[in-house]
Amino acid sequence: MLRMENKTKLSEAEVIERAVKYFNGEYGMEVKEKSDCLVTFEGGGGGVSVATCAENDKTAVEITSREWDYQTKQFLEKIS
Repeated sequence: MLRMENKTKLSEAEVIERAVKYFNGEYGMEVKEKSDCLVTFEGGGGGVSVATCAENDKTAVEITSREWDYQTKQFLEKIS
């Protein structure tokens, strides 16, 4: 299991939208739960959870990954 955190200038909604396009759109992971600040995916024997929290002019992003570590790292690089 991998757990990573980062900050971005994107809004919480933008991070969630990009996560859906990336993990669901590019990799076909199923969206299991989605809200304004959290989205979880399952597929390929693992899963990914993306949580956001607004902090002043940035958004904190916390991602937990099971079996999708490479893709999780790539996603964080794309939104940083």
